[in-house]
Amino acid sequence: MSKFVVTGGAGFIGSSVVRALLKDGAPRVTVIDNLLSGKLENLDEVKDRVDFHLADIRRYDEIRPLLEGAGAVFHLAAIPSVPRSIKDPVPSHEVNVDGTFQLLRAVSDAGVRRVVYAASSSAYGDTEVLPKVETMAPNPQSPYAAQKLFGEYYCRVFSKCFNLETVALRYFNVYGPRQDPSSPYSGVLSIFMRCVVERRSPTIFGDGEQSRDFTYVEDVAALTVRAAVKGVSGRVYNAGNGNRYTLNEIWKLVQGLEGVSLPASYGPPREGDVRHSQADTAAAARDLGHSPRFSIEEGLKRTLHWYKEQSVAA
Repeated sequence: MSKFVVTGGAGFIGSSVVRALLKDGAPRVTVIDNLLSGKLENLDEVKDRVDFHLADIRRYDEIRPLLEGAGAVFHLAAIPSVPRSIKDPVPSHEVNVDGTFQLLRAVSDAGVRRVVYAASSSAYGDTEVLPKVETMAPNPQSPYAAQKLFGEYYCRVFSKCFNLETVALRYFNVYGPRQDPSSPYSGVLSIFMRCVVERRSPTIFGDGEQSRDFTYVEDVAALTVRAAVKGVSGRVYNAGNGNRYTLNEIWKLVQGLEGVSLPASYGPPREGDVRHSQADTAAAARDLGHSPRFSIEEGLKRTLHWYKEQSVAA
């Protein structure tokens, strides 16, 4: 059985990839995380099967020895958030661009066969054409979007020049348990969940009619694991659900799950946000067997259940 390494494996999506690998038969998983945004408690229930290393992907000498013997590396370490990258672009550039380069360099030098890279749908920008298909020209509108796109390009270069198999997955709006709502840069659904549990109205930036392809985290994790074993390399795929919902629709669904009425407040649109986003998933379905299991209703129900459990525990 190959050794698997997950960078950013203590994060929201990264920890889900770790659990998906273990569920798929991996005896152990190596996690690299500097805990800037990740949390060790995200791995609590599987910690006896995880080899955790506190390390920074920007430091080649730290991460290079940890990659020895790995068959596949899942690169999810990043500083996410469009608004954060606009407010302070330097840290996100250092991690998302420089860190990705150092990781690919270390992976190549360690003789790893394949890297699965967590790219971003923000690379598409604010296009009128929906759904967004991988053949569309990128149009990043924020430092974060440009940084993640640059990572895609580096993956492709390492595939062509250094014989490293790479697959980039453009994550759309991933949601689910363990998403931290405490940061001002948190995903909107984690904020919605905290608001409904605490019985208070959320603030929606813009008019709420912006739409997103919300994809449950277990579906994204399953696709990410699948991308490590399929025979494609140097390619980019959408990792979405293929549907889209407005923020107003989602907040209405969340209220309905709890049987409450909490009218949202509205604020100015966030800088760098796109208006609409929806994934064309045909290529991922054809080449990687992508088949999301969770409807929006089921995903929201499972997510809300987790947030309510956390509220009781606190």
